[in-house]
Amino acid sequence: MNDPGPTARSGGVIATLAFAGIVAAIMQTVVTPLIAKMPELLNTTASNAAWVITVTLLVGGVCVPIAGRLGDLLGKRRMLLACTVPLVIGSLVCALATTVVPMIIGRGLQGMGLGMVPLGIALLRDVVPAEKLSGSIALVSASMGIGGAIGLPLAAAVAQYSSWRVLFWGSAVLAVMIGALIWFLVPDVPAGAKGQRFDAPGAIGLAIGLVSLLLAISKAADWGWGSGATLGLLTLAVVTLLAWGYWELRTRDPLIDLRTTARPRVLMTNVASVLIGVGMYAFMLIAPQLLQFPEATGYGLGQSMLAAGLWIAPGGIMMMVISPLGGKLNDARGPKVTLVLGALVIAAGYGLSLPLMGSAWGLMIVGIVINGGVALAYGAMPALIMSAVPISETAAANGFNALMRSLGTTIGSAVIGVVLAQMTTTMGGITLASEGGFRTGLLIGCGVALASAAVAAAIPALGPASPNSSPATPNPPRDTLTSPVSHRG
Repeated sequence: MNDPGPTARSGGVIATLAFAGIVAAIMQTVVTPLIAKMPELLNTTASNAAWVITVTLLVGGVCVPIAGRLGDLLGKRRMLLACTVPLVIGSLVCALATTVVPMIIGRGLQGMGLGMVPLGIALLRDVVPAEKLSGSIALVSASMGIGGAIGLPLAAAVAQYSSWRVLFWGSAVLAVMIGALIWFLVPDVPAGAKGQRFDAPGAIGLAIGLVSLLLAISKAADWGWGSGATLGLLTLAVVTLLAWGYWELRTRDPLIDLRTTARPRVLMTNVASVLIGVGMYAFMLIAPQLLQFPEATGYGLGQSMLAAGLWIAPGGIMMMVISPLGGKLNDARGPKVTLVLGALVIAAGYGLSLPLMGSAWGLMIVGIVINGGVALAYGAMPALIMSAVPISETAAANGFNALMRSLGTTIGSAVIGVVLAQMTTTMGGITLASEGGFRTGLLIGCGVALASAAVAAAIPALGPASPNSSPATPNPPRDTLTSPVSHRG
């Protein structure tokens, strides 16, 4: 392995990869302020316009684990650069779109670039010195949440005071900047799984299964949970994923090593990741609505989209503050303790939300607490994963963990959407989600966070003969990570 001068260059690598995560998150939230106006802007229906968000979720869900595996096979830096290409092209296509079809295509291309975050986290293990590893993993892992929190008010401000196309021209510029930073600052290291083959049948099977599952969950509220389309997609997802699992267990070089994934430490971390995703997204879905509902409802706060985003933004700032502290806690007590603590902090935030939801200041405080917990949890999960898998599987394993988080947010969106759709009130002939519906959604977020804390507490410690024990990646003490770079002569 070529020595990239880790002590001198690691700061630039960490900053670049964190910036890449923030930009990837901004790509996801950039259209949120436009959704209500999208049918008018693109001369289409509201149901067609909804695909502008759905397609990014679907494509990202498929491409993240595939990009991770390709990173192990071809090199993580190479795949990071590859991910910037569809981000640039997709942004340009969206900026030039005049109808809904090019917009959907562009948003799908943007979704292909979301694999940068798990790739970046895996690359950190290769190039960052051991004393900086936990903190850098925590920061890069939390960057998606940071970008989401600051991206909404930024996008709302641009959409309100300038042309909506500026959002996508700006996205293209950011993607080019990321590519340049990766090219000049991120070192190239040998691929961990070089010489193995790419599992094309596994990639196709996973794509079909994931698209069917995510599409059914995300669109069930519109189609109906008992509709033929929803039930058909769920059936296709189950059958395809079972067949995919059968194939993966029998092929020589699987896309995702299910035997590694089934190890208790990895499996329970991924289960906790799904629950954390649900818990995080409940507040992200509820808070903007509470802030923007009219004051005449008695529980809405009457804020504009821009103001609502600004009230939520301090939560993203808190993630920046907490992430390095979470890395230090990983080093001191191990990532399992950090994950449990993060889940409990999220639950405490939801507990605070019930008495504080009646004011914008109260919701801002709740968001700060919940996002602080998310920062702790997001920094701990990849550390747990990478401490339990061989170095040849770090990118693929992180990609799968990122997929689990994404699945959690999708499930959270569907569950909270059903609750708010069922618990309604009528005002001036308009049906709105009721105060009871919002309170129920917040209680669900609290319960799911407590469940994730219980799952995290049951994650087993690494034994003396860890699966990733090797001269290059010795078994770290107290469940922490070490970086191969720290063992170079």
